[in-house]
Amino acid sequence: MQAGKLSARVSLQQPGTVQDETGQPIPGWPEVAKLWADIRYLSGAEAIRADAETSISKVSIQIRKRPVTSAMRVVDLATGTVFQILDVLPDMQHRDRVNLPCEVVR
Repeated sequence: MQAGKLSARVSLQQPGTVQDETGQPIPGWPEVAKLWADIRYLSGAEAIRADAETSISKVSIQIRKRPVTSAMRVVDLATGTVFQILDVLPDMQHRDRVNLPCEVVR
């Protein structure tokens, strides 16, 4: 994989516990790793969820191959945008990467 295509610095996070200001454990999203990614916005749409109109952005994030599950999330460190991972798809052509179809969390 060409390093130039991985232009976005992201944080891969998983659900778990973190510590608050007093050192007490609370539910949160501890960081698994900081890595470089290629983020591509594929489409956007508006939908009604829970009787409220919301916008949905479909995104494809490509990273170097590593263990990832759909329970994790990705955070763009430059913008703070949070992406919910919908699936983990191996790239069968270039076996050194993983594609993550995502939705922007609003």
